[in-house]
Amino acid sequence: MTRIAIALAQDFADWEPALLAAAARSYLGVEIVYATPDGGPVTSMGGLTVTPDTSYGALDPAGIDALIIPGGLSWEKGTAVDLGGLVHRFRDRDRLVAGICAAASALGGTGVLNDVAHTGNSLASHKAYAVYSGEALYRDQPKAVSDRGIITAAGSAPVSFAVEILKHLGLFGPEAEAELQVFAAEHR
Repeated sequence: MTRIAIALAQDFADWEPALLAAAARSYLGVEIVYATPDGGPVTSMGGLTVTPDTSYGALDPAGIDALIIPGGLSWEKGTAVDLGGLVHRFRDRDRLVAGICAAASALGGTGVLNDVAHTGNSLASHKAYAVYSGEALYRDQPKAVSDRGIITAAGSAPVSFAVEILKHLGLFGPEAEAELQVFAAEHR
């Protein structure tokens, strides 16, 4: 069974992983594991309180196929935890790592975007991280970008973000397409 870990933080953007989690869990039989920095509950930007399954430290990439990181206000507030260890633990095992919105920029702060094509809310938000040097590979586009096991998206692209993740995991077929395209109909 495919397993996806969604790394939540205080003030996470609850809508960004929602389509992926709902389609993957309810229609494709994927197990979703929710984690927070310390394993304690967090509250989203929209006021949704989530009690996670585990902590970031307890996530074992040996049994998880993908690490998904939604954005949120913790980066703007300066309260975000350092994701470097978590991200590199998954990349060292060749696991998919995906970040949307502010989390795409946070991936830039771990160095993993320096040699792959990527996008996000803005190039400037990536460049705010000293370790980021992937400017030549930044794609200023409205849809998610997937390159060599890294997926990034602007906060305005949760549908293409979910699609690229499911494609990478070999789960995007007619059923997934039908479920997700309903949410993208307004963009046609």
